[in-house]
Amino acid sequence: MPHIDNDVKLDFKDVLLRPKRSTLKSRSEVNLTRSFVFRNSKQNYSGVPIIAANMDTVGTFEMAKELCKFSLFTAIHKHYDLHQWKEFASKNPDCLEHVAASSGTGPSDLEQLARILEALPEVRYICLDVANGYSEDFVEFVKVVRKRFPQHTIMAGNVVTGEMVEELILSGADIIKVGIGPGSVCTTRQKTGVGYPQLSAVMECADAAHGLNGHIISDGGCSCPGDVAKAFGAGADFVMLGGMLAGHAESGGDLIKREGKQYKLFYGMSSDLAMRKYAGGVADYRASEGKTVEVPFKGPVEGTVRDLLGGIRSTCTYVGAAKLKELSRRTTFIRVTQQLNPVFGAEGRT
Repeated sequence: MPHIDNDVKLDFKDVLLRPKRSTLKSRSEVNLTRSFVFRNSKQNYSGVPIIAANMDTVGTFEMAKELCKFSLFTAIHKHYDLHQWKEFASKNPDCLEHVAASSGTGPSDLEQLARILEALPEVRYICLDVANGYSEDFVEFVKVVRKRFPQHTIMAGNVVTGEMVEELILSGADIIKVGIGPGSVCTTRQKTGVGYPQLSAVMECADAAHGLNGHIISDGGCSCPGDVAKAFGAGADFVMLGGMLAGHAESGGDLIKREGKQYKLFYGMSSDLAMRKYAGGVADYRASEGKTVEVPFKGPVEGTVRDLLGGIRSTCTYVGAAKLKELSRRTTFIRVTQQLNPVFGAEGRT
């Protein structure tokens, strides 16, 4: 029999953070660096825990080169070959501690991953990415990768519920990617009816992961710096961004010029375009679960990063968190029916 969970589940748009008394005098006093020791790899991490998504229009070597200047992380997409990896590593050795090599679950994916990690031992992070992390095959794949690379830190997902977070951590993953359907170019919810409001998913999954000394990534659903702050406030250890980092000079894809304006393509990795590009088309037994959009060209990503980090620092000053680590402990969410004053819509400049 079908079951209805009547507990209210919330998204970033449904809440605001309540301000609290603060002793901070300036945003400059806020420390956004986090340090972690991962459960299974025992590896140490230190940096600003924001990750560029492993999409070929976002998780590029060019993006990694810029983000590592701010100690941000990049999950490099899986479509670079070993020669390209070696070239990046030789020119940017200081960035290798802030990147992950991505892989799907196919045999060729695993062998490509192994070639990269064996040639470049400085790359210590693995991102295992599937749309549906609930598959038993995926759990077994995580176990295989953990056995083959016992000292690497494994990110794995995507899931949205506590019991699957626990299973993946116990199977060898260190950091679980949380999010099904919230991404700006994801159409999984329209095509399948499956999903989970992202704020509630993060809160549930963070609780499950932290109980096992694991960690989570909030993956998808952020449209502005305030959403990123809410994800951290909800308990996310890392926040992964796609659309917010699309459309920049460092983003993948050609620059499109039309009627005096410039754009870059941004698309989901389960979109028709991506599957035609990498798999020869959409298989007969499945549907495309992503869309393709033209994002107005935003120039260098540095400006977006500074705006993002400045917004999060400001969040911390409003709630009295001197460190990003303290933000979740200082967070009280209040439910709202409206976030912004809509009089001028998206007009004007910030």
